[in-house]
Amino acid sequence: MSIESEGKATETTESNERLRALHARAVGLSAGVVARVDAEQLSDETPCAGWDLRALLAHMATQDRGFAGAVRGSEDPGAWEVRPAADPVADYLAAAEEVVAAFAEPGVFERTVLLPEFSTRHRFPAATVIRFHLVDSVVHAWDVARSIGQTVDPDPELALMALEVAAAVPDGPERSAPGAAFAPALTADDAGSTMERVLRQLGRAPEWTPNSLRA
Repeated sequence: MSIESEGKATETTESNERLRALHARAVGLSAGVVARVDAEQLSDETPCAGWDLRALLAHMATQDRGFAGAVRGSEDPGAWEVRPAADPVADYLAAAEEVVAAFAEPGVFERTVLLPEFSTRHRFPAATVIRFHLVDSVVHAWDVARSIGQTVDPDPELALMALEVAAAVPDGPERSAPGAAFAPALTADDAGSTMERVLRQLGRAPEWTPNSLRA
């Protein structure tokens, strides 16, 4: 291996390890707020239209297990079917541990991954897949926090990575289709925090609060 090639390989490894660490922080952010949810809050509304908190947590746990299985080679579409749990909080926290462990496996960045929810034919590099899950974790952490009248504040490095990924999400008519992962982006300038910009990019209104807390 030439010095130039060796240098590029080292740079790629360092970049992947940074990405892996940021992903673990994103999932940790989500797990931290979910752990604060009380059973009586499970029927509370969320920023995700039509979903109460119980439904949102079930979706989040399913996504975590879906991503974990996919990165480990599973191509079963059934793994992405939502199955409500008796204890949504504990179920999500277990799924969060599972997805972090899956992306921590040696050689994960050498894999390509099939994500049936995105495409049944195209495979994505694992580095792209971990970015998908990172931004999903950050935004859903905010969803849960706002649902229970709180908020989240990602560290600056994590917030910037989430913004980078959010800005790359196509903003076309498919965002208005039923079941779309994100609503159409909200028009706004670059004012506000990095997290607020992430939210607007992905169709969330940063000022959203539950009806129970609105004046």
